[in-house]
Amino acid sequence: MDSEPWLIVGLGNPGPSYASTRHNVGYMVLDELASRAGTKLGRHKRAHADVGQGRLDGQRVTLLRSRSFMNESGGPVKAAVDYGKFDPDHLVVIQDELDIPFGAVRLKLGGGDGGHNGLKSIRKSLGTGDYYRIRVGVDRPPGQQDTADYVLKAFSGAQRKELPTVIADAADAVEALLTLGLAPAQNKFHTQ
Repeated sequence: MDSEPWLIVGLGNPGPSYASTRHNVGYMVLDELASRAGTKLGRHKRAHADVGQGRLDGQRVTLLRSRSFMNESGGPVKAAVDYGKFDPDHLVVIQDELDIPFGAVRLKLGGGDGGHNGLKSIRKSLGTGDYYRIRVGVDRPPGQQDTADYVLKAFSGAQRKELPTVIADAADAVEALLTLGLAPAQNKFHTQ
């Protein structure tokens, strides 16, 4: 068991108008993790974010939900990293992913931002992209629909029915990453 604490960040946009959008699936998963850790998220005095601390499968975690918009996520993440003295190898970011089918969950370490503004902002603020990502598939927009419009819209009715399972799977993936490590967690979730 790892004694070093983890910082787990759920990406999304603040406010009720964004709450049920595809771009906010990171917030949704973070709320599930907060429930599992038995913690409530409260305002952090230094980071422009809501933060909670607890344990997931025995691992000490700090859960963070930025109060900034997606494209400004880096500032709150950097403030929390600096404040808690977290190493990038103990940072997990939960994000929506257009290049993965709806409902699929993928884990990775590092890589590019794939046009994701939240990841771009975090890379710019931290000076690295070498942290863990939990990528939750939201699928590509149908036809010629603009991707920015698509991710800022609510899930379809059929997807909303499946969403609780998807959120639980993504939360399970976070816990597997913390306790098993990347490769075993990938083996478990990439074959589903």
